[in-house]
Amino acid sequence: MTENPPTVWPAFRYDDARAALTFLTEVFGFREALVVPGEDGQIVHGELRWPEGGGFMFGSTSRVDGVHGDAKNAGSAYVVTDHVDEIHERVRAAGAEVVAPPHDTDFGSHTFTARDPEGNLWTFGTYRGAA
Repeated sequence: MTENPPTVWPAFRYDDARAALTFLTEVFGFREALVVPGEDGQIVHGELRWPEGGGFMFGSTSRVDGVHGDAKNAGSAYVVTDHVDEIHERVRAAGAEVVAPPHDTDFGSHTFTARDPEGNLWTFGTYRGAA
């Protein structure tokens, strides 16, 4: 069976999208793929890639045109990784809020949850979903 490229993209809006970009890449470990700045310097559209597969879109809350304009600071995402403890250490060292420390779940995942600087919840875990 051949895996298809990701076709589901979580998307969040941030009051300070530039600071979110820095946090998401330097602390969580995403890789910057595309950042489209607006005339006002805000990020109109950004795309990040997860090193183990998948992607994430984001932009500034000042950009309210389009259907996602009201979707602000109310999201959560689950990110599959084989590096839960390493990411947790980066998050902790950066002083980010860890909502649930690393633990093993009843369904076989090693996982933890943290907040980004604007309150979105990010869970990192080894569970790859049901087959």
